[in-house]
Amino acid sequence: MTWRVLITPAALEMLKGITERRIRGQVAKTVSDLSEDPEMKGKPLLGELAGFRSLRAAGQRYRVIYKIEKDQVIVVVVAVGRRKEGDRKDIYSLARKLFEQKLL
Repeated sequence: MTWRVLITPAALEMLKGITERRIRGQVAKTVSDLSEDPEMKGKPLLGELAGFRSLRAAGQRYRVIYKIEKDQVIVVVVAVGRRKEGDRKDIYSLARKLFEQKLL
């Protein structure tokens, strides 16, 4: 079964913000690959981001955070960015802020 992949405007801006073309291409390919078996890729997140999944992209540095809408056969990519634990620009910190502001 092929899933439809939707990217939120916020995630699209995050993707466009990746300055290195090669890395941006690798992350974009990871996003498009979610159309096949998204439940088997990534890992489920816990805490405030429960219900979302995280998938590594471009080696270990970048993450794609997405949600699966089974009833509509849709994968919604909500955030894309770099993993920098402890940094305020860490992708998980940004995703939590979007969630708190009810933007996810």
